[in-house]
Amino acid sequence: MNRLTTVLAPSRWGPWLKFAALNTLRNRRRSAVTVTIAALGTAAILLAGGFALSTYQALAQAAARTTGHLVIGQAAQFNSDEDTPLQHGLDDAAALQARLLADDAVRQVLPRVQFSGLISNGDKSVVMVATGIEPDAEFAVKGPFLKIGAGKVLASGQPGVPTLSVMLGDGLARSLKAGPGTPLTLMASTTEGALNAVDVVVAGTFSTGVPDLDKRQVYTDLATAQKLLVTPRISSLGVFLTAMDATPAAQTRLQAAWPKLTVQTWLDQAPFYRSVRDLYNRIFGMLGAVIGVIVVFVVTNAMAMAIIERTREIGTLRALGTSSGQLTRGLALEGLMLGGVGAALGALLALGVALALLVFPVQMPPPPGRSDGYPLLVAVDPALYAITLLAMLALATVASAWVARRTVRLPIVNALAHV
Repeated sequence: MNRLTTVLAPSRWGPWLKFAALNTLRNRRRSAVTVTIAALGTAAILLAGGFALSTYQALAQAAARTTGHLVIGQAAQFNSDEDTPLQHGLDDAAALQARLLADDAVRQVLPRVQFSGLISNGDKSVVMVATGIEPDAEFAVKGPFLKIGAGKVLASGQPGVPTLSVMLGDGLARSLKAGPGTPLTLMASTTEGALNAVDVVVAGTFSTGVPDLDKRQVYTDLATAQKLLVTPRISSLGVFLTAMDATPAAQTRLQAAWPKLTVQTWLDQAPFYRSVRDLYNRIFGMLGAVIGVIVVFVVTNAMAMAIIERTREIGTLRALGTSSGQLTRGLALEGLMLGGVGAALGALLALGVALALLVFPVQMPPPPGRSDGYPLLVAVDPALYAITLLAMLALATVASAWVARRTVRLPIVNALAHV
């Protein structure tokens, strides 16, 4: 008796852990099933969360590459409609661009002119949504942000490419029956409200991956856009930084330097990213909650069966002087071990799947509203793994202690008489 009560002394956790480990091996099949379900649940949560994080990262990078980490313009440019093109545009953009480039965190500053109008092949006119860019700087900073279908990308002074040239979305090119070298006419209202037109030549076609955009999208060089609109103004400046995490500090610093202008982040310009993030947070949050409940029920059921089978044993330990609190902690340790082993195996399984997807790529089908698929990737985030493992351990421990509390408090006589 003295030896048993010494072994199970509350101040010595080593014997209690050994005692709990031996108890989990009494019914190995039941323990294996519990560990397997906990492992699968943990892996499912980590894979779903890693997929969501990977999606967030890809969308964030795409949004920042499209608009710039920061976008600078007049306040009315972001919250008001224009009566005439570039009504809220920036004057003397070259001087502002030079001052911005003096900031150590700024890698490049790209001016943009946003306008709309008509594009015609002589027989047919189609509504266009056009963007004037500095071609060399745009493609040098962003890289291959467009999927080129035919012809060449815009370039300043490129041999064989006319000065007044444009790139068309694939859908728009099909609508106009246009290809590289096809002459077209751009028509738009000037800043004075008059109608103006310029003749251009198609340099190439591209796809953004969004069919609706490809039916209207046009890229032209900045000089052509300003010539068509008869203005030296630009719509906004896209500021590209050296690192994504430098965005908040750079926004604060630049906003203080130019209080009359508005400095927005890429997040302010990315409604699609925000919508996807909110949707995925709800979907995968609910999925994680459901899986957590399943794991809790499995551990609870396993511990309940084990405790019922050992009611007389619990009564014997109580008779030998073991307190109900000690027994509750011991049974909670059993649940902790089952949940811990399952969570650890699930984490290894999720990590293996994430690494396997890098070695053996899997292509996902195009999402709704898009024409291009994307590679299936699962991010390995240490914080996600730590939170998930700790949550699994806590749930398994609490569930086991909750199930044990009633049995360990039974009167010793009733526990010993249990059949």
